[in-house]
Amino acid sequence: MGNRGMEDLIPLINKLQDAFSSIGQSCNLDLPQIAVVGGQSAGKSSVLENFVGRLYLKSGLIVVSTFPIPVFSVEYAEFLHCKGRKFVDFEEVRMEIEAETDRLTGSNKGISPIPINLRVYSPNVLNLTLIDLPGMTKVAVGDQPPDIEHQIRDMLLQFITKESCLILAVTPANMDLANSDALKIAKEVDPQGLRTIGVITKLDLMDEGTDARDILENKLLPLRRGYIGVVNRSQKDIDGKKDIRAALAAERKFFLSHPAYRHLAERMGTPHLQKSLNQQLTNHIRDTLPGLRSKLQSQLLSLEKEVEEYKNFRPDDPARKTKALLQMVQQFGVDFEKCIEGSGDQVDTSNLSGGAKINRIFHERFPFELVKMEFDEKELRKEISYAIKNIHGVRTGLFTPDLAFEAIVKKQVIKLKDPCLKCVDLVVTELVTLIRKCSEKLDSYPRLREETERIVTTHIRERDSKTKDQVLLLIDIELSYINTNHEDFIGFVIRRGWLTINISIMKGGSKDYWFVLTAESLSWYKDEEEKEKKYMLPLDNLKLRDVEKGFMSSKHVFAIFNTEQRNVYKDLRQIELACDTQEDVDSWKASFLRAGVYPEKDQVHKSHENEDTMSSGDTVSMDPQLERQVETIRNLVDSYIGIVNKSIRDLMPKTIMHLMINNTKDFIHSELLAYLYSAGDQGSLMEESAEQAQRRDEMLRMYHALKEALVIIGDISTTTVSTPVPPPVDDTWIVKDSSPPPASRPPTATTAPPIRPPAVRGPTPGPPPPLNLSPAFGAPPVPSRPGPPSAYVGDANPAMPLIPSRPARVPPALPPGIPR
Repeated sequence: MGNRGMEDLIPLINKLQDAFSSIGQSCNLDLPQIAVVGGQSAGKSSVLENFVGRLYLKSGLIVVSTFPIPVFSVEYAEFLHCKGRKFVDFEEVRMEIEAETDRLTGSNKGISPIPINLRVYSPNVLNLTLIDLPGMTKVAVGDQPPDIEHQIRDMLLQFITKESCLILAVTPANMDLANSDALKIAKEVDPQGLRTIGVITKLDLMDEGTDARDILENKLLPLRRGYIGVVNRSQKDIDGKKDIRAALAAERKFFLSHPAYRHLAERMGTPHLQKSLNQQLTNHIRDTLPGLRSKLQSQLLSLEKEVEEYKNFRPDDPARKTKALLQMVQQFGVDFEKCIEGSGDQVDTSNLSGGAKINRIFHERFPFELVKMEFDEKELRKEISYAIKNIHGVRTGLFTPDLAFEAIVKKQVIKLKDPCLKCVDLVVTELVTLIRKCSEKLDSYPRLREETERIVTTHIRERDSKTKDQVLLLIDIELSYINTNHEDFIGFVIRRGWLTINISIMKGGSKDYWFVLTAESLSWYKDEEEKEKKYMLPLDNLKLRDVEKGFMSSKHVFAIFNTEQRNVYKDLRQIELACDTQEDVDSWKASFLRAGVYPEKDQVHKSHENEDTMSSGDTVSMDPQLERQVETIRNLVDSYIGIVNKSIRDLMPKTIMHLMINNTKDFIHSELLAYLYSAGDQGSLMEESAEQAQRRDEMLRMYHALKEALVIIGDISTTTVSTPVPPPVDDTWIVKDSSPPPASRPPTATTAPPIRPPAVRGPTPGPPPPLNLSPAFGAPPVPSRPGPPSAYVGDANPAMPLIPSRPARVPPALPPGIPR
C-alpha cells in the first residue's frame, strides 16, 4: 500500500493536535513507544540515529520524543534537564547528550537508570517516543556494578513489557542469531511476536563468502514480522561526521549491488524500517480513534447547553445584566435556604455545616454550656445559711423562709446569661460562614458578591443585637416571678408513698398509711387522697436508726426517734416504719436525709464537723434546725433551676430561629435586591471578572476545537489505509531433533501438484516460510498455530543453534504464502 495512509494521516493528526493545543489539552492518542534492544556493539544507537535522521546518540538510556509542528517552522530540540533552552543546532544536541551521559554514568562504562529525555520538534515527524536502551552485557567492566546483567535486564523489562511498546530487536549479522539476547528477551515479553521486528545490522562487515540471506528471508528462526537489514555508518564515518543522507544513499547502493540482497532491496534499509513503523503507527491510531471519538462527543454534548448561552453573549447588554442579577439573587436565596433547611443536593459527607451545625449548637453545645455551670456545693450551702440568718435577723426562725429560696434562685438564674449570649454568638458565626459559602456562585461578578456579602452580613449583625436583647429579656422574665406552683417543682413536699407502722397487737396492730414527707414534718393519711390526716410529726430533733427484721416478718424496717427522749407518737418513744424491699428503705432514708433527718450513727460525725467549723473561725452555726433548713432550700433550688434550664433550652432555639435565621431568609428573598439596586450603578455591579471572561472564551474555543476534531477524525477514518496483522509464522516444515506427536503435526497439503522448490543459496536450502512484506502493529492478536516453539526459545544450549537439514525428498507442495 506504500505510504499513502501515512501521508494523509500526518497533516490530519497535526491539525488534530493543533486543535487540542489551542485549548491547552492533549488529544491523548496514547501513541506507542519504540524500544531499541540489543547487545553491546549491536549498532542500536546508529539504527535510532538513522531513524530520527539528525543526531548521533551515545550509548545509554535515552528517551527521544518527537512532536509535530506546523510546516515551514524551524525544527529544534529540548532537554528535560535544560528547561527553557532550545537547541537549533543538532551538533550541540549530540554534545549535550555526551556531556549528560558522562555526568550521570561517568566516562568509564558506567550505567544509570535515569533516562536522558530529549524532545525533537519538527514538521516532518509524528508524536512518537523512541527509547535507546543500554546494550545487554554479561560481564561488568570499568565502573559497572557486579550485577550489571540483572540491572540492565530489569531496565529493559521496565519499558518493553508495556503493550504499547514496539520492540526493535537489533542483532549484528556477524553474530550467531541463536545467541541473540535481544530476540530472547523479546520472545519472553512478546511470545506471539505481535510487537517484535528483527533488525539485522553490520551486513557490510560479514566475512567474505558469507551472507545473511536466510535470516532476511525469514528462514532461520523466523519472526512473525520478519527481519529488516540496515547498514549504519562505520566508526570512521562517524568520526568523519559523514552526513546521514549520504549514509542512507550508501545503504541503498549496498543492497542494490549485493548479489545476495538485490532481490530484497525494496524491503531492506532504514527507509523501509521507517515505513513499517509508520504503518504500525497508522494502525494504532485507527484503533484508538473510536474511543477518542466517543469521548469527544460526550464532551461536546456536555458543553452545548452552556455554550448556547455564550453564542449570542453581549457583555454590555443592560437587559442581560438585569436578568443575570435577578437570577443570581434568586439562586443565592435558594442556596441559603437549602443550607439551613437541609437538602439532598450536593450533600457534604465530611463535615457538618449550615443547618446541621446550628442544630448541633442548639441541642449539644448550648446544653453542655448549661451543664458546665456546676455549683460549688460548699459555697452554695454557705450562701443559703447566710441568707436564712439574715432574713431572720435577731429572731430565731421556726420555719424555712421563702425569701432565702428566692434570693438563691435569682442569683443562679442570672448566671444563665453568659451561656445564652454565647449560643447567639456561635449561631451568628455560622450564619456569616454560610453567607460566604453561598456567595461563591457569584464569583463571576466580584462586585456583586462583595456587596451581597456586605449587605446580608450587616443585616445579621443587626439581628444579632436584637436577638441578644430578647434573650436577656427571657432571663429577666424568669427573674421577675418565681413560680413555686409549677407542676414539676417539688416544693416543700419531698416524698409521698405507702409505709407500714409496726405497732403491737395490744395497741391496735400494724397498719398501712399514706405518708407525706415535707421539709418541716412527716404526716400520714388514711389513703392517697390526703383528706383524712391521721397525724403530723414535726421533724425537729428526729433521727433514724436501723431495726432488725422480725423472725416472722417479710418486711424491712427502720425507726424514727427523738434525740431528747420524748415520745414520738402517742406513748411511743420511736415508731417503726416497714417497707416491702430494702431498696424502698434506702430510698426513704435518702428522702429523710434531704429533709434534714439523719441516721443515728452520723450524729458523732456531724458533731465533729461542727467542731471543725467553729474552730476554723467560721461564724456559721450548723445547728440541726438550721442544717435542715439549708438542706431543704438546697433541694428546692436544685428543683427550680432544673425547671428554668428546661425552659431556657426550649426557648433559646425558638428565639434565635424567629428573630435571626427566619428573618434573614425573609430579608434575602424580599429586600436584598432593593438594597443592591441602591448600593450603586448596576453596570459596575454586574461587571464580569477577568476570570469569567477568560472562561467563556475558553469554553467557546473548546467547543469549536471539539467540533473540528470530530471532523478531522472522520477524515482520518475515511482516508487512511491500514493492513491486517500478518499470520503466525509457519515453521513446522523445519526438521527438529525430536519429532512431535503425530496428533500435533499439521496435515500435509495435497491440493497442488508436486513442484520442485527453487534453488536457495546458503547452508540451509529448503522451502522458506511466508515473507513478511508489510508488517503492521496494533491489530488484534492472532492465536498461534500449534507446533513446536522457535528453536532459540528455551534452548538448553543457546550456543548451538538449530540448523534445519536438507529434506530427504521433494515435498509434495510448497508451504502457503510462497510464490511459485
